Amino acid sequence: MLVAKKTLTNLQIELLRLYAHQVDEKDLLQIKELIGQYFAKRLTQFADEAWAQNNWTDQDMEAILNDPNQ
Repeated sequence: MLVAKKTLTNLQIELLRLYAHQVDEKDLLQIKELIGQYFAKRLTQFADEAWAQNNWTDQDMEAILNDPNQ
């Protein structure tokens, strides 16, 4: 059996260090929420930059959202 050799990302390593310590369920849920908020903020910033760089209008965004190939 061939096993693919994969290295962990820096994020995975950091999370493994964090999760090496026992945290209660309430803290775990809060940590997951913080991570989700962080990536949602990053995605919003990325979208805002793309919007500004492409001079998109609301109509452009509607066309993108309604594109059946998306």
